[in-house]
Amino acid sequence: MTDELNEKEVALTVSASTAPPQDEVSPDALQAATTPQSPARRRGADTRALTQVLFGQLKELEPGTPEHSRVRAALIEANLPLVRYAAARFRSRNEPMEDVVQVGTIGLINAIDRFDPDRGVQFPTFAMPTVVGEIKRYFRDNVRTVHVPRRLHELWVQVNSATEDLTTAFGRTPSTAEIAERLRISEEEVLSCIEAGRSYHATSLEAAQEGDGMPGLLDRLGYEDPALDGVEHRDLVRHLLVQLPEREQRILLLRYFSNLTQSQISAELGVSQMHVSRLLARSFQRLRSANRIDA
Repeated sequence: MTDELNEKEVALTVSASTAPPQDEVSPDALQAATTPQSPARRRGADTRALTQVLFGQLKELEPGTPEHSRVRAALIEANLPLVRYAAARFRSRNEPMEDVVQVGTIGLINAIDRFDPDRGVQFPTFAMPTVVGEIKRYFRDNVRTVHVPRRLHELWVQVNSATEDLTTAFGRTPSTAEIAERLRISEEEVLSCIEAGRSYHATSLEAAQEGDGMPGLLDRLGYEDPALDGVEHRDLVRHLLVQLPEREQRILLLRYFSNLTQSQISAELGVSQMHVSRLLARSFQRLRSANRIDA
């Protein structure tokens, strides 16, 4: 490869959809690109082949030169679909997707600058943890819906970092005690940090959930139960029924335990609704007099 790129090569690096020269593509990449595939898989194979070519070119160029910058920009452009894929995992966080993609692109650039193609690792495999990590740090450090004290916020950042490190070391999620020991703080402080972390994200009640046709959170929450309106009365009645005549006891049971309306009670007892209403009023008057509380 020559030290300088001609105009045709520069155009190649800018367009992710242009097939790379076959003499610069490895046999595996060439085979993948020529094997019949679905459009999505074919685009992925083309991107991987192009990425391999661009990294080969980038390795031969002097950092800071215009040619190096153009090839680097082409690598970023070609791999933006990877960033959008990673960002889509966070669409329930109520942040504009454009902002999340921009943050993920920072991770992509860091991955490009650190990637060594000679190690035999596919670039998407290498880059994805860096992209996702950058997005997670953005949400961890910048997105809050409820004010958290500065010290608790700083400690929360440390707890999250220690959790990631210990998870990598142990191959499992660390316990509260292990995190506390790592940071030399109490378990209570670790739990306080975890609780504070929950204030960083509040989901809109009307926000749609992942997946087509999925109801919003509001649609999945419980609704107001009218029966709860009588809980206070039922507690009062339960303790004081024995102080009332038998007929009034029955009316109160039907009203506040069977949840019948006055009309239904009147039909049940064979009396007028007005009479039921008077009996209810008299019953609560007796209860108020006996206990000095309002019904």
